[in-house]
Amino acid sequence: MEAERPPRRLVWSQATVTGTTDETVSARTIVFDVPGWTSHRAGQHIDVRLTAPDGYQASRSYSLSSGPGEAPQITVERLPEGEVSPFMVDVVEIGDTFEVRGPIGGYFVYDPEPAPLLLIGGGSGITPLRSMWRCAPDPSLVTILYSARTSDRIIFKGELADYGGRVSIHLTRETESAYRSGRISKSDLRNALTDEAPPAVYVVGPTSFVETVVAELGPMLTDPRAIKTERFG
Repeated sequence: MEAERPPRRLVWSQATVTGTTDETVSARTIVFDVPGWTSHRAGQHIDVRLTAPDGYQASRSYSLSSGPGEAPQITVERLPEGEVSPFMVDVVEIGDTFEVRGPIGGYFVYDPEPAPLLLIGGGSGITPLRSMWRCAPDPSLVTILYSARTSDRIIFKGELADYGGRVSIHLTRETESAYRSGRISKSDLRNALTDEAPPAVYVVGPTSFVETVVAELGPMLTDPRAIKTERFG
């Protein structure tokens, strides 16, 4: 009988920034190289640790926004009172190094399969969902509902516009003809469900957003346990 493998020990590794993309005025995607990095599962995250010249350290967790098999990427939104995010969005440059640990997480993960997939994100909650839609084997079976405050806060705007699945972007603080106005409603959730097999559902965003979506969507599903959530704030 094969002995059970001990849990993988997480260690800090040095990451080198190899690319950056400004997604919005307050959000930035950072691509990096980590020696020994193999791959990750869609929905996992990493810990990032920064060390100041005086030795002070600060660490934060960030979802991986790249698909499995791609170079590791995180997409960071600047927080007004943030300690780490302003540095990651405004200061980090190609060639800079910092420490990372991961990939981490086994619950909020998506293993690609040719079946319906419903991704629902609020604000920067769209970042781990990008990792999922990038590796989904059949985009026609993917539905994305995304809630942002204004059009200039839409993260991955170009990628979402070109994606082959069903994409519905809702603006809560602005009206623009290219997008839906108002919050994601119960009817929006109902319309996102197809007549095919029940979808795997992933919901990410602020706590109040996630709780509202789960409360409204749960009764529409045969098995509400099909909903996996990740929340912040």
